[in-house]
Amino acid sequence: MTRYKQPVSVLVVIFTAAPSTDPSTELGAGFEVLLLERADYPNYWQSVTGSCEPGEVPRDTALREVGEETGLDAAQYALSDWQLQNVYEIYPHWRHRYPPGITHNTEHVFGLQLPHPAAIRLASREHLNFQWLAWQDAAQKVFSPSNRAAILELPARANRKMP
Repeated sequence: MTRYKQPVSVLVVIFTAAPSTDPSTELGAGFEVLLLERADYPNYWQSVTGSCEPGEVPRDTALREVGEETGLDAAQYALSDWQLQNVYEIYPHWRHRYPPGITHNTEHVFGLQLPHPAAIRLASREHLNFQWLAWQDAAQKVFSPSNRAAILELPARANRKMP
């Protein structure tokens, strides 16, 4: 029996908590974002992503995927649900992973704030490499438009209190 992915996923932007306190400094200066290079598509960089398992709520998926893809225990840091969902067309070369006829995915966006860049333990079947980049550079490097948009929201999201 083929096990298909559900068309509901999470995107977790992992970032450092190093914003400048100098009011004359550009909003968001100092934030660094973790990017992972896909093993199945070298040079495709992204934040942590993953599909929800049956019966799993997006927050639990975010906690699980961060652990699987980075070795970090997300429960030890500030994980915030950005209350943002993106619906996008699944790339044709990945549609075979979903039930027949499924063409769109709903992605739930989270932020995970760390005090500083951390050592990462990659899931070698999923990722080849990682890097910490300034948020502006990370936004330019990711291949996914929804990932880019989430990273560009980081300064505004990180500078307000999240539930």
